[in-house]
Amino acid sequence: MAFKSNLFRNLLFRTPMGRGLIGAMLVAAPPIAVTFGADITAKTSKCAAIADLAAPGFVVEKAEIVPAGPAPGPVSTGATLPEHCLVQGMLNPRTGAGGRKFGLGFDLRMPTDWNNRFVFQGGGGMDGELPPALGDIFGTVSPSALARGFAVIGTDGGHRGSMMDASYGVDQQARIDYAYNALDKVTLKGKELVEHYYGAAPKYSYLLGCSNGGRQGLMASQRFPLYFDGIVSGDPSIRFSRMTVNQMWQLRVAARIAPKDDNGRPIISRSFSDGDLRLVAEAVLKRCDAMDGLADGMINDWQGCDFDPGVLTCKAEKTDSCLTEAQVVALRDMYSGPRTSDGTPLYNSFNYDTGIAGSWRSMHIGSSGTGEWDAADATLGLTNMANYQLTPPDPDLDPLDFDFDRDVERTRHTGAMSDADSPFLSTFAGHGKMIVYNGLSDQGMASSVLADWYDEVVRVNGESIRDSVRLFLIPGMEHCSGGKATDRFDKLETIMAWVEEGIAPDSIEATGRAFPGVSRPICPYPLVARYKGGDENRADSFECTE
Repeated sequence: MAFKSNLFRNLLFRTPMGRGLIGAMLVAAPPIAVTFGADITAKTSKCAAIADLAAPGFVVEKAEIVPAGPAPGPVSTGATLPEHCLVQGMLNPRTGAGGRKFGLGFDLRMPTDWNNRFVFQGGGGMDGELPPALGDIFGTVSPSALARGFAVIGTDGGHRGSMMDASYGVDQQARIDYAYNALDKVTLKGKELVEHYYGAAPKYSYLLGCSNGGRQGLMASQRFPLYFDGIVSGDPSIRFSRMTVNQMWQLRVAARIAPKDDNGRPIISRSFSDGDLRLVAEAVLKRCDAMDGLADGMINDWQGCDFDPGVLTCKAEKTDSCLTEAQVVALRDMYSGPRTSDGTPLYNSFNYDTGIAGSWRSMHIGSSGTGEWDAADATLGLTNMANYQLTPPDPDLDPLDFDFDRDVERTRHTGAMSDADSPFLSTFAGHGKMIVYNGLSDQGMASSVLADWYDEVVRVNGESIRDSVRLFLIPGMEHCSGGKATDRFDKLETIMAWVEEGIAPDSIEATGRAFPGVSRPICPYPLVARYKGGDENRADSFECTE
């Protein structure tokens, strides 16, 4: 015990009252220590006892109390997590193709002070990694669900490796696990362990995810409609197989106009300069920004935007203020999406937005100065197509050899498992709520795909489905976050209010780093935010209309 003042020290040691107080403290100390120690021991034992549940098909690798402290990770985020029971393990471990070890890995975190709620944390990319189950969406949920008292579980999707590696796809069961089985089995096991640990089942269950995690959200509503009360599905790879076909298309088109390296391979990063891409972004804003009533750097009326890059065609030699005819044709082809030789569309068109001057480069053409491409389409996209999407897999696939008439059919079988585009949601809508969102500058996933899907959802289920499922398209936002956008809003609070209090999100107020001091409403599709007058920096100066 540290005594911080002489007065306090004198009272304790030099007076009869003080000496009596010390004596009383000494007499009382043992039971206090025993009680505190017993509490710690009980919590530790209760958590560790989960290991006793291990059985064939259920491996417990870790079961321990984690004290309150900083969130785990290589870089401190400043977030503090509560004391919780951490359980890591694996379901259905096995040896698969090529002698590789597989199994449904999971990370479950159950806070000592539980709020009676459960969250499944969605993955990203090709999964393969097991990040801490905090109940976050790539840093966009703060405080995290775990910090708010939720029990949270996440999974590696049934394999270990890298989020950029789909080599596991040569194994049949691994494909099934990634497509939907890991979501299914890990969710059920997580709820089972939560009920065992707390002695009560979760009162509410949620799923939070973006990208592949967003696909998992849609998949849950379509294949497991009774598992979750609330789902937040961000930038979902909804038509996963056709999205990957689009990635092959983007590479092919960029290669068509790119200079060659010494080995004769296209240097696709040089198909467009950074200046070219900024030129397009500025021209798009000039054409479409004010269509919503205010020129503010964001294009709300994305469907009304009729920009065509042909207006930038050089009249003579190429300069910094124009594009060559070949570049214009290439941009039109890249934004219209893949098609067969007879013109049949294979994916959907992309809307022109400010993101072309942002992450569009890293997605489609990269920065490599050689024919060894580093664009995400050529790394993540290629491993996805070659190992996961194609049946049979073709690990040595050259994207320039992909045949859009012949090879798309080879994606049909995996697409049937992992494409999450079913519009029939009547069972889910009977009890659940789902928020789907996508950035209008998403460099890899066309917002028009989600708009078409939502139109079909309404057609199939009726107008009342809007009381359960809503789509929000965010101007300027790139994949999952960032871009020239107001992309920040409390996703968890919004879905909880809808599920638990019946407060439907007629619009969502958002802010963003790109526009300090500015707020905007994010409107449910098909409505868009239009300026009605007043303070241009305030969300309430806009209204959601057609």
